[in-house]
Amino acid sequence: QKISFQASNPGQFENDGDVLWQRGHVPETTVYHGRVGINTDAPDEALVVCGNAKVMGRVMHPSDSRAKQNIREVDTNEQLRRITQMRLVEYDYKPEFASVMGIKDT
Repeated sequence: QKISFQASNPGQFENDGDVLWQRGHVPETTVYHGRVGINTDAPDEALVVCGNAKVMGRVMHPSDSRAKQNIREVDTNEQLRRITQMRLVEYDYKPEFASVMGIKDT
């Protein structure tokens, strides 16, 4: 199995001293020890995608009900009382952040 990458400087991966991309322990997986950016050269999280992403399958998230048990209803009156104590804000993105992230409506 081979994985191909295309970069603006194709030789940039050849000179890396550390082997960051590795075959995973689970079949058909690849592991990268670092941050990955798609359409950005400055990812600040494990994976940053600047643009649309298409997922052909399911996305599991810690908030996904499939990862939980003992799900039960709560007292809505108590929860509404707690919400009224929250600090709600509006904001504008900083222009330098918006331009890097491709956000047009700040």
